[in-house]
Amino acid sequence: MDKTSPTPERKLFGTDGVRGVANIEPMTTETAMRLGRAVAHIFHRAGHRGKIVIGKDTRLSGYMFEQAMAAGICSMGADVLLCGPLPTPGIAFITSSMRADAGVVISASHNPYQDNGIKIFAADGFKLPDAAEARIEELLDGVELDAARPPASEVGKATRIEDARGRYIVFLKNSFPRHFTLDGFKIVVDCAHGAAYKVAPAVFQELGATVYALGDEPDGRNINDGVGALYPRGIRQAVRDLNAHVGIALDGDADRVIFADESGRVVDGDAIMALCARRLLQRGELKQNTLVATIMSNLGLERAIQQHGGRLVRTQVGDRYVVEEMRKNGYNLGGEQSGHLIFLDHMTTGDGIIAALQVLALMIEQGRPLSELASLMQPYPQVLINVKVQQRHPLDDLPAVQSLRKDIESRLGTDGRVVLRYSGTEPKARVMVEGPDEATINTYAQELAAAIVASCGAG
Repeated sequence: MDKTSPTPERKLFGTDGVRGVANIEPMTTETAMRLGRAVAHIFHRAGHRGKIVIGKDTRLSGYMFEQAMAAGICSMGADVLLCGPLPTPGIAFITSSMRADAGVVISASHNPYQDNGIKIFAADGFKLPDAAEARIEELLDGVELDAARPPASEVGKATRIEDARGRYIVFLKNSFPRHFTLDGFKIVVDCAHGAAYKVAPAVFQELGATVYALGDEPDGRNINDGVGALYPRGIRQAVRDLNAHVGIALDGDADRVIFADESGRVVDGDAIMALCARRLLQRGELKQNTLVATIMSNLGLERAIQQHGGRLVRTQVGDRYVVEEMRKNGYNLGGEQSGHLIFLDHMTTGDGIIAALQVLALMIEQGRPLSELASLMQPYPQVLINVKVQQRHPLDDLPAVQSLRKDIESRLGTDGRVVLRYSGTEPKARVMVEGPDEATINTYAQELAAAIVASCGAG
């Protein structure tokens, strides 16, 4: 079941906030300041002193964007609470727990340090819907913000939350069953030189594990540089070398996680969703017996859920759309193959550390290694090709591409899928083909990629 309804037209915001190369539009301090002003204006309530949280990851440009956003917010009469480096879900938690009006995260997630981004949470800790982001864009070029500028006596101030990290660590530990400890566990944790470089090792250590930390020495330029969730080879090798029970790789802002089992084999988000959904189904705790994933999740996940009496609902790509579907229909588990895992019983957005704690609790409860738990799902071969394009013509309006797609789908039947889409953050088309034979689907994917280039031009 696919959920791919159209979204409001936005030019600045992509699938996960504003993102781009630092110091080049749209990721400039000027734009960041205007965004700060717009956010403060949108969340202003008459007779109420606004309060907005700002956090960031460890990339070099975070300093200038943090200050620019704070300046814009203060110029509109709202106060700023600075958290410094903290995972994206940590900012969502602080925003909600501090009863702030909104939260801002300065991060480009898994991208290299040259990039940066800005994403926004509402007071309840959930990401803004597309319509709210479109409204922010409307304000950037209009006169409404200037007309709402307060007098000098009413501008805001910025203060630092000194214990933000400690608050978040306590919250994370409380998501782990109180009758369990991690005593005896050896865990490799790759923090991607990112926002979780202090939080993640501390959480697992305080719960009793012996922790071997990788990617915990950020210098502003090494975030996601060959480490973290996009590069799990580090945890794979370390798990084998250290005879560890599990490897946990986070990305730069720690909202996604990829695992390595005790043999060093990678376990992705689909496999984790399968094992967690099965356990919730067994307990009668998977709401409406439904798991939410995106169109990119493997067909093997869908089959595994069906075999255990559940169903899979799909959304367009982006963890925000998974969360929106979950909230709309009352579901409590969802995520993405890439490792965004949302446990709405614990957190309002993807949280790599919370996901890791749920998996560790399941390993303890069942007394089984991750390799056995993950064997529940048998993935179908899946080929993904990213194609740089000059123009983003609507894919549905490209006759040659659609004709080829229908022909391939007819050949695959019910044993495969084709997904064509544009990236929300890059000038690329993404081609995904899934089926029982890898060589065959690779040929199909190459043919589709060539057809898209012929229609849109090579980037």
